[in-house]
Amino acid sequence: MSLEEVMRLSQEVAMREYLERSKYIYSTLEERLKAVDAKQGDPIFIRIFKKESLLEVWIRKDEKYVHLKDYTICAYSGRLGPKLKEGDRQAPEGFYRVYPKQLNPHSKFHLAFNLGYPNAYDRAHKRNGSYLMVHGNCVSVGCYAMTDEKIEEIYGLVESALKNEQKYVPVHIFPFKMEEETMAEYSHYRWYDFWMKLKEGYDYFEAEEVPPYVDVINGEYIISEARE
Repeated sequence: MSLEEVMRLSQEVAMREYLERSKYIYSTLEERLKAVDAKQGDPIFIRIFKKESLLEVWIRKDEKYVHLKDYTICAYSGRLGPKLKEGDRQAPEGFYRVYPKQLNPHSKFHLAFNLGYPNAYDRAHKRNGSYLMVHGNCVSVGCYAMTDEKIEEIYGLVESALKNEQKYVPVHIFPFKMEEETMAEYSHYRWYDFWMKLKEGYDYFEAEEVPPYVDVINGEYIISEARE
């Protein structure tokens, strides 16, 4: 195979990958719901990736969750690593749950839902802070801020799922997509051991296509088989 043919094939593969990724961002929510044969109100799962400034929404189809839609995060504050204390301007990382009482349709940031920080793990490690949210208005001091248009879709999916008897919406927040090569790049960081525990939850979902059940025992995240 000639160099020109290799380059052409590489470009074709790159284009296919780009088109595959971009459909989750540029297709409308209605188009994506139709494409995966799902409806608003079906159970959902959210993953957030700091480095990529990306919020993914997955929706349950039969016994698995399928990739529904991606939303670019408009703003978040701080750097890679968990939130430790009130006022550090860090956006949290970890495993969180959104219950109906955490929805705020009257937020001054258009619409918002509270992530539930600090969770049991955070409290066990004496981390503190309050009002850590996903919201609109595209401004952040420790939250994950979206445009108003995007938060309307995300909030609508969360609210509909909770009203349709999903007990809580899991929100798993990672510093980055936790592939082996990326983990190796960050192996010298102070949060590497913490991130390796988060990776257990990431890997479970990647393999099983359902969110794991996450508990906190003796101050550590415990990842176990999904429960409905």
